[in-house]
Amino acid sequence: MRSRERYRDRTEAGLVLADAVAEALRESTPCVVLALPRGGVPVAIPIVQRLGGTLGLMIVRKLGVPGRPELAMGALARIGDRTELVRNEAVIADARVDDATFERVRREEGSRLSARAARYGELPVEASGRTVILVDDGLATGMTALASVSAARSLDPERVVLAVPVGSPQAVRALSRAADLVVCPLAPRGFAAVSGWYDDFDQVSDAEVAAALAPFRP
Repeated sequence: MRSRERYRDRTEAGLVLADAVAEALRESTPCVVLALPRGGVPVAIPIVQRLGGTLGLMIVRKLGVPGRPELAMGALARIGDRTELVRNEAVIADARVDDATFERVRREEGSRLSARAARYGELPVEASGRTVILVDDGLATGMTALASVSAARSLDPERVVLAVPVGSPQAVRALSRAADLVVCPLAPRGFAAVSGWYDDFDQVSDAEVAAALAPFRP
């Protein structure tokens, strides 16, 4: 059995996660796997290969507090022509972010979201009445995942599953209230950052994403 204490890389994480998702679902309902680029793509591919179904993309952007970009005050998620916004009201209040500032960041990140979507192109999916599985390489604050769940709901699926190889226990609990099911083989109490649970966590390039997606394009 593969170790679940940490992962060599995203490919191994995807193989472990594919086993965990298959065990959790135990069903033959057609599924749609939506990867969150860039890091979620190599994790999602073993799940598609294991379960079958369709691979699509859920494009996401974190809305960082100005001057503190690592602190998420919200997130945007886009699939097709649908874009969902999630606000973190507690962070907005604590950081004293006014409406004009929030809107400026939302516009800037919205432009980056559109550019990334255009760069990757469309992977058409039909999610109505199906199980939608959202896949990323890890779950830290959970803001982008929350926006992704909201966007997935707009597709009228049978249910929404969030699948990640590793996540903070707090974020896993929070997302369990938003998604119908969260599959996370590793939720360590000592979680600090997603990268700390991988031996190789190099950034995935746009070229690597394009190459990984090529076999799944119509």
